[in-house]
Amino acid sequence: MLNPFFQQGSKSEQGLIQDLINEQLKIYGVEVYYLPRKYITEKTIISEVIESKFESAFPIEAYVDTYDGYNGLGTLMSKFGIQEMDDLTITISKERFENYITPLIKNISDIGLSTRPREGDLIYFPLGDRLFEIKYVEHEKPFYQLQKNYVYQLSCELFRYEDEIIDTDIVDIDDNIKSEGYIQTYKLVSIGKTAAAFSTIGNGSVSYITVTNSGSKYTSLPDVTISQSPLDGGTAIGIATLISGLVDYCDPIESNYRIQGVELENGGYGYDSPPMINFVGGDGTNAEAIATIGDGVVNSIELSDGGSGYDIPPTISIIDTNISNFNYTSDRSNITSDNTNITSDVDSVPIIREAQARAIVENQTITSIRIIDGGEGYVYPPIIQISAPNLVGIGTFILNEVVTGLESNSTARVSDWNAETFELKLKNFAGEFIVGEQITGSESQSVYKILSINTNNIDDSYAQNEDIQIESSSILDFTENNPFGIP
Repeated sequence: MLNPFFQQGSKSEQGLIQDLINEQLKIYGVEVYYLPRKYITEKTIISEVIESKFESAFPIEAYVDTYDGYNGLGTLMSKFGIQEMDDLTITISKERFENYITPLIKNISDIGLSTRPREGDLIYFPLGDRLFEIKYVEHEKPFYQLQKNYVYQLSCELFRYEDEIIDTDIVDIDDNIKSEGYIQTYKLVSIGKTAAAFSTIGNGSVSYITVTNSGSKYTSLPDVTISQSPLDGGTAIGIATLISGLVDYCDPIESNYRIQGVELENGGYGYDSPPMINFVGGDGTNAEAIATIGDGVVNSIELSDGGSGYDIPPTISIIDTNISNFNYTSDRSNITSDNTNITSDVDSVPIIREAQARAIVENQTITSIRIIDGGEGYVYPPIIQISAPNLVGIGTFILNEVVTGLESNSTARVSDWNAETFELKLKNFAGEFIVGEQITGSESQSVYKILSINTNNIDDSYAQNEDIQIESSSILDFTENNPFGIP
């Protein structure tokens, strides 16, 4: 029988022990973060967790039981690649958990257990900037001193990411897994910039070229040769356009091309009669065309800024610069373009025919503007207006926010966003995004269009395929017929 004169477990004695432990943890401990797991989806048969989230992080003092480094097997080289097998054992106060963390998480939905630390929950260890998963909770060590337990000893392993969602709004925690798991890289369209261009006019310039015979059997783009201008440097430059899919007795092959038209990069100047037009190369035959010349012709349109963000060719507007709108005060007789003088009064010589042009777009930038019809009768070089790009692109994506595709209705979470290269890395996919569709960030409200998806750059930190391929290439020569033996 116990001595009745010694209580051995009174409330005051137990409270004193707990207070001393709490004080020691505050003095000698490290502030870690406790991340409770939310069980979003579980299988009913063996309770396998299919989807889980970590959306809360609570700081709590903990004593690190090892002083000479992590426990566990350390860094191992195995047939699965390099593996980190670090363990961490920490001790936290039972009272502090029950009085501080339990009240904060007990009403959160999908929390499996709130009264004590639970296996599967995470610990963020700030000294190593690493996440550890709780594998076992020991609640009886030390063993019932004064008939009570005062601490939890948590045995943890380095967290191995498996598509869990970690979104605590604490950057130091969330960025631990931004490069983990199955990640795809998306190239987005940047904020579009309107292109700019200017024009020149000339007398005796080629205004337009009419194809009189489209020819046949062209397999590639022929060169357009235009006879030389009487004035030095005034020869026009043309570019042929092709059309395919026409089948008749002369050309039964659908994939062959015919000449559709000729557009002008430069209409030249100084021609006193229409120049000769010839088509050279392209394997085709019989194409013919004639040129039309005129005075006051828009003979070139030069880009001063190709702009950006053009997914389709923009509209080119050619606006006459009349005196009332642009307030010219210089002597009109001095208006010159490419060694030709235009001395006619702007009010007395109206435009005979308006010019037309179209833009050539490559990689969302205008690379050139070709003249379809240079018009006739311009006294001053007209103003060139280029319509703005119709692509959107604004905002800064936030780590872990959900982005949604407008057409596919697919969703994913942001792993990383580079505002300089406009590369977006996504993970935790639900569905497949479509190239060209608009995506929107749920929190940042960032809106962009997908330019391309890099399906060859899947980032999985656990996969060693690329490393193995690189190393094996330095050993084996796969250009040989038999790299494993004598050819």
